[in-house]
Amino acid sequence: MPEDELGNGYEFLIKKFADDSGHTAQEFYTNRTVVHLMVQMLEPQPGEKIYDPTCGTGGMLISALDEVKRKGGEYRTLKLYGQERNHMTASIARMNLALHGVDDFAIARGDTLENPVFTEHDRLATFDVVLANPPYSIKQWNREAWQSDRWGRNFLGTPPQGRADYAFFQHILKSLTPNPSPGGRGGGRCAILFPYGVLFRKEEADMRQKLVDADLVDCVLGLGPNLFYNSPMEACIVICRMDKPAARRGKVLFINAVDEVTRERSMSYLKPEHQQRIADTYHAFADVDGFAKVATLDEIRANEGNLSIPLYVRGWGVSEAKGEYATDGLTEAVRAWAESSNQLDKSISGLLKILG
Repeated sequence: MPEDELGNGYEFLIKKFADDSGHTAQEFYTNRTVVHLMVQMLEPQPGEKIYDPTCGTGGMLISALDEVKRKGGEYRTLKLYGQERNHMTASIARMNLALHGVDDFAIARGDTLENPVFTEHDRLATFDVVLANPPYSIKQWNREAWQSDRWGRNFLGTPPQGRADYAFFQHILKSLTPNPSPGGRGGGRCAILFPYGVLFRKEEADMRQKLVDADLVDCVLGLGPNLFYNSPMEACIVICRMDKPAARRGKVLFINAVDEVTRERSMSYLKPEHQQRIADTYHAFADVDGFAKVATLDEIRANEGNLSIPLYVRGWGVSEAKGEYATDGLTEAVRAWAESSNQLDKSISGLLKILG
C-alpha cells in the first residue's frame, strides 16, 4: 500500500503506546489489514464524504483516502469526518491526518451517542461512506435518553443497558446518505467491525429482525482470531447499503473467512491474497462452496432473523494450512447449536401458547 512513511512511523508509535500503557490497543488502533479490507469492499470514490463516528486515531479515514489514491482517483476531493470521545486520542487523530497530508478533514471531540457533533438543519449529517470499529458492548451509556432520542436513532429499538452495540449501529445507519452522490456508489454504505454476538444475541432479536426486514444488510463477514493487538477476540464485519443494486435486493451475502488469516508472533493479519479473495467474493456476490452463500430474506426470516454465519455457509472448506479438504468441525458445531436453539425456542413458544 502506498502509505506515507511518516504516517506509518506515527502509527507504530501509537501501537507502542497502547502496548506500554496497558490499554487494549483496539482503543487506539484497528489492525490495518482489516481496515484495508473494509475500504476495498466499500470502494470510496473521489468527492465522497467519509465518516468514522468512533475514529480513534483516524486510521480508517486515512485508509479510505489511500484506497482512492491507490486506484488513481482524485483523493484531494475527499471530505473526511470523525468524532472521538477521548480528548487525547482526538488530538492524535488530527495530527495523524495532518502527517498523512490530508487537508479537508474535521475531527470533533465528544461522545457520539450522547452528543453527535455533525448535524445539519436539526438532523444528523449524512455521509456516503461510514467506516467504524465502535467500542464493544459498553455498559456505561444513557439508555433512558435513547428511548426518546431527539435524532431518531432508535428506529430499530432500544438496546439493552449492558450492550450498546445496536445504539452505535443505528447511529451509523442514520448517518448514511439515502441517495447516491454524483459519481458515488449507490447511496450511503457502511462497514462496521462488531463482536459476533450482534448476529445472534437473543436480547437484540427484535431489532435485528427489523434490520433484516428493512433490507439494509448487504454482507456479513466472519473474521478469524487474534487480529487485534493485545486481544485474542474475534470479530465480524457487517456491511449495509441504503440503496442496494437491484440484483442484491432481498438478499444477504454471508462469508466465512475465519481461515483467511496468517499468524505471526503475537498477532495475526490478512495477507493481500486474503484481502483479495474476500473482496472479490463480496463484489461477485455469488455462492462459493464452503466459503460464501447468498441467502434470501425469507431464508433469514426462517431462522428468525439470526445472522449467524454457520447457519448459511455450510459444507466442506479448503484448509490452506494443511493443503487438504477438511470439515470445519467448530463451524458445524456452532451451526448445529444455533439450529437446535431455534428449535427449542419454537417448542417453548408453542408450549406456552398451549398452556396460556
